[in-house]
Amino acid sequence: MLLTFDQVTKFYGPVIGVNNISCRIGPGITGLFGANGAGKSTLMKLASGQLRPSQGEVKVGEHRAWSTEAKRHFGYVPDLNSFYEEMTCLDFVYVMARLYGLKRSDARRRTAEVIEEVGMADRSGRKLAGCSHGMRQRIKLAQALINDPPILLLDEPLSGIDPGGRREISRLLVAQGEKGKTILISSHILGETESLTDSVLIIARGRIVASGTLSEIRAKLEDRPLTVEIRSPQSRRLAALLVDEPELRNIELRPTGLIVQTRNPLRFFTFINDLVAKNGIEIEQLQTLDGGADAVFNYLQQGSR
Repeated sequence: MLLTFDQVTKFYGPVIGVNNISCRIGPGITGLFGANGAGKSTLMKLASGQLRPSQGEVKVGEHRAWSTEAKRHFGYVPDLNSFYEEMTCLDFVYVMARLYGLKRSDARRRTAEVIEEVGMADRSGRKLAGCSHGMRQRIKLAQALINDPPILLLDEPLSGIDPGGRREISRLLVAQGEKGKTILISSHILGETESLTDSVLIIARGRIVASGTLSEIRAKLEDRPLTVEIRSPQSRRLAALLVDEPELRNIELRPTGLIVQTRNPLRFFTFINDLVAKNGIEIEQLQTLDGGADAVFNYLQQGSR
C-alpha cells in the first residue's frame, strides 16, 4: 500500500513546518532523516492524519490520511510516551487491540503474539510506570503491530534501546518489510538505521533535499570530494605517483599511509587499482572516510542552509 504526499505544505501560523513536499512511499523500509526541527515529526503527523495539510494532499492508499478508513491501515509509534501508567504492559496492548475493534478472543491472541514479537513476553506483567525507556519503546511498537497493518509509521522507534535490543527490533522490522509492508522510520541519526532502510528521505528546513538509496544519493553529489584512506608500507612512493593525478584535490602523507581527496570517486578507484598493480605497490587497506550515511546527511544539511 502506498503512502503519498502531493505538494504538501503545513503552516503553523507564520512558520512553515513542511514546504511543498511530494513523494511516494511504497513497500519496504524507508528512512526519514533530518536534524531536530527539520520537519520530521510534522511529516509523520501528516502521514498519520493527526494534522491536515495547509496545502496539498496526503493519502494512505486511496484514502485521505485523516479519514477513519485510512487509519485502519496503519500502525503508529509516536516519538513521545503517552501511557496509562497504572496498567501492565499486557493490559495496555490488550486495550489497544480492543480499541482497534478486535473481539476479546482475537485481542488476547494477538496481544500475546505481538508481546512475544517485541521481546517483552517475560516482562509483560510489569506496570508501565516501572518500565525503562527501552521497554516502553518495545510496547509502543507492540501496539502499532496489533492490527497487522500494511503501513507502519515509526517516529524515532530505536531511541533509548540498547544495542542488543536494536538488533532484535531491526530484525523484526526487516521481517515486516519482507512481508510487503510499507514502513516509514524517522530518526535524526542516519547511521543508526543505515543498514536497515531500503531507501531514504532526507529533510532539511521543511523540504526534502534528497531521496533514493544512500548509494544513489552519494553518486549525485559529484561536486562533493570523497576522502579515502590508503594504508601502505610504500606510502611515500605511492604519494609521488599520485601527485600529478588531476582527479585528486589533496594528498596528505601520514605515518600509517595516505589521506587523499578525489573529485571523481568511480574514476579514482579504477585508476588506483591499475596504478598499484602496474607498479607493484602493496596496499594493506583502502577505505572511504566520508562516504557513509552520516557524512552524506551532514553534507546535505549544510547545503540546505
